[in-house]
Amino acid sequence: MKKIVFLACSVVLLLSSQAQAQTSKNKLSKTDKVMAKENIYQFKVQDLSGDTFDFASLKGKKVMIVNTASKCGLTPQYKDLEATYKEYKDKGFVIVGFPANNFASQEPGTNKEIETFCQQNYGVTFPMMDKVSVKGDDMCDVYKFLTQKSKNGLQDSEVEWNFQKYLIDEKGELVKVIKPRTLVTEPEVVNWIKS
Repeated sequence: MKKIVFLACSVVLLLSSQAQAQTSKNKLSKTDKVMAKENIYQFKVQDLSGDTFDFASLKGKKVMIVNTASKCGLTPQYKDLEATYKEYKDKGFVIVGFPANNFASQEPGTNKEIETFCQQNYGVTFPMMDKVSVKGDDMCDVYKFLTQKSKNGLQDSEVEWNFQKYLIDEKGELVKVIKPRTLVTEPEVVNWIKS
């Protein structure tokens, strides 16, 4: 009788430990999914004209995302951004601009005013999106992805000022954050585009 009780207890303990192991495995899988790196292709946004812009259309390209402003000391960067876009757009590179009014109210205009300003002053042809917020409680989803390691898998960052640049590789993954004052013509940027 003691052997039967011992055997029954052993079976119960074995089944219990297997159930715990499976529960732990399931929890780990859920945690892994939460920590899984996202990519830029999941996002659809509106451009300055109100049309839908699907980031999935950029698969296989290198992408630079930059928050822009029309009344900033860094606004002349539009010139180099446009020149770089024109030089490399047929070589698998695209720039996507996001006007934002988060810094010293330096982008107060409407989408139409921003579009007119960019075209008349800098001849901007790279895609420009709807004006968004790039920090704070009303931060748009694209910038949540760009600034949160839990989403991008690379690093946490904060948008410091207008014209901060985020580099996205051909798989849609964040690979580098470039400070606002660093020009698109700097070797670290150009070499990444050409690599």
